[in-house]
Amino acid sequence: MKIGDKLRRLRLQRGLTQAELADRCELSKSFISLLERDLTSPSLDTLSDLLDALGGDLPTFFRETDERVVFGEEDIFVKEDPEGLKGMIRWLIPSAQKNQMEPILVEMAPGGQTPESDPHEGEEFGYVLAGTVKIVLGDRTERVRKDESFYFRPTAPHWLVNAGKGVCRVLWVATPPSF
Repeated sequence: MKIGDKLRRLRLQRGLTQAELADRCELSKSFISLLERDLTSPSLDTLSDLLDALGGDLPTFFRETDERVVFGEEDIFVKEDPEGLKGMIRWLIPSAQKNQMEPILVEMAPGGQTPESDPHEGEEFGYVLAGTVKIVLGDRTERVRKDESFYFRPTAPHWLVNAGKGVCRVLWVATPPSF
């Protein structure tokens, strides 16, 4: 296993320079450089400190399996009829709250609405697969029909309402995860 290459990729994914990572771990930039080129090896304590600074842990770091790309029906978590939804929410990716974005599929019967979400950092995107929804963003309300999408920065309380006479389905993606 090439420890250096994995450390370098993790560092770059977090947007850190070698100097920034070195400062966080009280190491030298030259030591980080040697590690990333596999010219030296860290102690377990040092590797653990590096992974803490990079948001990882030893078991995950040493797991040999490649990152999973495809997910199926067995991976979907379903929550039926939460708080007046009159439908269900499907979390499409397991443990998505650990990722930078969280895709869900929302299905609502007429009159259903998603729970109100508080303002937060990030962005939200949705695509209406069936029906019509109203998106409420603070004092603003917008109608979104089948095959239309929405995008906003969640700077105010927000939620969706089924504005049609039939079931609506919306693919909704939040970053960072907030559902």
